Amino acid sequence: MNLISQLESLLFVSSKPLTIVEMSDLTDANFEEIEKVLTKLGEEYKEQNRGFILIKNNKEYQLTTAPENAQLISRFLKDETSGELSQPSLEALTIIAYRGPMTKLELERIRGVNCSLILRNLLIRGLIEEKTDKEKNDSFYSVTLEFIKFLGISSINDLPDYENLHRDQTLDEVISE
Repeated sequence: MNLISQLESLLFVSSKPLTIVEMSDLTDANFEEIEKVLTKLGEEYKEQNRGFILIKNNKEYQLTTAPENAQLISRFLKDETSGELSQPSLEALTIIAYRGPMTKLELERIRGVNCSLILRNLLIRGLIEEKTDKEKNDSFYSVTLEFIKFLGISSINDLPDYENLHRDQTLDEVISE
């Protein structure tokens, strides 16, 4: 498979910076190959005046929007974070509230679609938080205290039918597939 395409896809869907080690583990490419491709991508984005740039901090890389589009992005995100939640966002938020903490993969198995943008939007709104488990090398999502406060409940356990839905066997089977 094309390493450039793989790395670009990983950087696009990741909500956090990726290390060379993570990208190497995911693509089975060696460190030198990855650094060479990332350098090439970064130069191409600059030369072509693209809407995104590749930033590097030590050995971490992240795809971000171009600085010259900052005002445009700010206006868009303001609208996105102050408007109503979409139906898919509400579904994802409900699943995280009842089943969290959970991984992105678990959420995607339940919903059946990629949830990267939904998770990013919920994180931006402060409705969910992401915690990384270094031992499992995975991120887990759960609702925030702001979300609980907004609902006017004192605990996530106060959600309607929480106990039954928190550990529903059918969902456990879907997640473990």
